[in-house]
Amino acid sequence: ENTAVQFPGNSRIHVALAASDLSRSRAFYETLLNMAPSKERPGYVKFEPTDPSVNLTLNEVEKAGDSNSLPTHFGIQVKSTAAVAAAIERLEQAGLKTSVEENTTCCYAVQDKVWATDPDGNRWEVFDWHPWR
Repeated sequence: ENTAVQFPGNSRIHVALAASDLSRSRAFYETLLNMAPSKERPGYVKFEPTDPSVNLTLNEVEKAGDSNSLPTHFGIQVKSTAAVAAAIERLEQAGLKTSVEENTTCCYAVQDKVWATDPDGNRWEVFDWHPWR
């Protein structure tokens, strides 16, 4: 395992939500998840509960109701680059268009990832997280 963040199992869901009022959204999710954020940066808040195991990020947008107020993307966090490679192979063998990123800086971390889009246009990523290098 080469992940810097430990979580139960071999994968967990990642959800990135747009938030028009980051402070209010932060307070709501603190209450809902019964925990403080694991990371905060300008325009960004991250929660990582182990039960339920999820990587939930809030991404500040200017106003509610614009197209950016929809979820920005969904993801599955895995524990190794080998698991990302397996996802790439699985998606491509199914004939799905993919976009691969290696050693990319995203969400204040270094990641390897593959993107695919579902039939309704929802973007999904499978990614692993590395400590800052």
